[in-house]
Amino acid sequence: MTSPRTTLSLVDTDPAELAVDAIVIGVHSQTTEQESGSPAGALLLASGAESIAAAFDGKLTETLALLGATGGPGEVIKLATLGTVTAPVVAAVGLGPEPSGAAPAPETLRRAAGAAVRALAGAARVALALPLPDDADAPAALRAVGEGALLGGYRFAGYKTKPQPARRAPVAEVLVAVPDAADTTAQAEVTRAQAVAGAVRTSRDWVNTAPNELRPPSFADAVATAAREAGLGVEVLDEAALAAGGYGGILAVGQGSEAPPRLVKLTYTPEGGGNGKRVALVGKGITFDTGGISIKPAQGMWEMKSDMAGAAAVGAAMLAVAALKPSVAVTGYLPMAENMPSGTSYRPGDVITMYSGKRVEVLNTDAEGRMILADGIARACEDGADYLFETSTLTGGQVIALGKKIAGVMGTPELCERVRAAGDATGEPAWPMPLPDDVRKGMDSDVADISQVNAGMDRAGHMLQGGVFLREFVTDDVAWAHIDIAGPGYHSGEATGYWTKGGTGVPVRTLLHLVDDVAANG
Repeated sequence: MTSPRTTLSLVDTDPAELAVDAIVIGVHSQTTEQESGSPAGALLLASGAESIAAAFDGKLTETLALLGATGGPGEVIKLATLGTVTAPVVAAVGLGPEPSGAAPAPETLRRAAGAAVRALAGAARVALALPLPDDADAPAALRAVGEGALLGGYRFAGYKTKPQPARRAPVAEVLVAVPDAADTTAQAEVTRAQAVAGAVRTSRDWVNTAPNELRPPSFADAVATAAREAGLGVEVLDEAALAAGGYGGILAVGQGSEAPPRLVKLTYTPEGGGNGKRVALVGKGITFDTGGISIKPAQGMWEMKSDMAGAAAVGAAMLAVAALKPSVAVTGYLPMAENMPSGTSYRPGDVITMYSGKRVEVLNTDAEGRMILADGIARACEDGADYLFETSTLTGGQVIALGKKIAGVMGTPELCERVRAAGDATGEPAWPMPLPDDVRKGMDSDVADISQVNAGMDRAGHMLQGGVFLREFVTDDVAWAHIDIAGPGYHSGEATGYWTKGGTGVPVRTLLHLVDDVAANG
């Protein structure tokens, strides 16, 4: 099910003269009296809105303040223009305190654009006259505005059978005001923002789809169809091919469901071979997770439709890779299964022979993600990779340790630092975590090569146990990073910034930034 799409373009017409349904400007909060002599608490107009302010005879900020505007981040106040400018509505979006001697950070602009476009649902055409720097930081700022606008306007199509009178249609067209709409660098940023945001929206659509409509075979079909249309190489292993290939982890998790498991491999090969490096992306695709025999509590289990957010992110990122054409080879691996309790489910106490040949003692069938990922990782290493990035809604321990917006990262220290830097650059924060020896020691098994969890630690170090287990399936010559998005992959609260309720698309933008980083720097 595809969400309505928003188009994005540039415009260099005076914002006061734009023929749009609404014009968005930025306002800063002011907490102390500044050199301008403005009293503490007054609003400060951000750059880009000068002609709008002039049309209001200098009374724009005063009027917005009377309407309750504070300039707080993400706050949106709408004002009827009554003919003072061409647009019938001015929407002022808060940017927080004015940064000293600099334009707002890209993430501030990304969130502001998202909040404004979402608040203007019902308007067909919206223009953004937000502050953009005129230096080397301009491309990143413009990219952020574009991404925020396209993602803030996202709405899942849903399943309602009757029209909802209160649900106004998302904004159809967004124009971003810039000094020169024909500038090639600016145009390139718009193209990239459309490709990246389109991938994030696709990822969100897959995550938000009802789990009865996106079981492993249908999920694999959806990804494969989109990938073929994008020009990617596609290989889909069904249950027979998985059995013939020895993918014990994927098969074990999937054997409890009547919907059989899949492994989807997507391949992008750059023209001329690129820079010679190979990137592997691996994503967890548990289309629904009951916990299996080790069944989960009922409360909140409905959110387990999002347990395939890692695979959704990898599949969507590969679509953007096909569009952006980086100079590095990229291959995506999406192991998919449905973890259900039944007479054929795998059990605590089972010993599973994995794709790598390693034997795993199962202690908890709810630790299923690491089982399918281990097979995907082993296949990626066998195929050849210099850098491996794996992402998954793997552990509740990630949420306990880092909350719902910061991913946990484990793996090769240098690569973990690159993931952290990529997260900072894209607004998808991640924090490196250790892989302690004592966690691994507790996973020694009496009957197999390794147990699935550290029984002695129970829930202690839960996130770290996942990383330690996955490390066993990465070959020594591959730099790797495991990105646990159990919290950031799904947003159950109200919409904020460019996040809407449901799937977030994290970490699509991080993965694409990392691919660019490897393409540029190896």
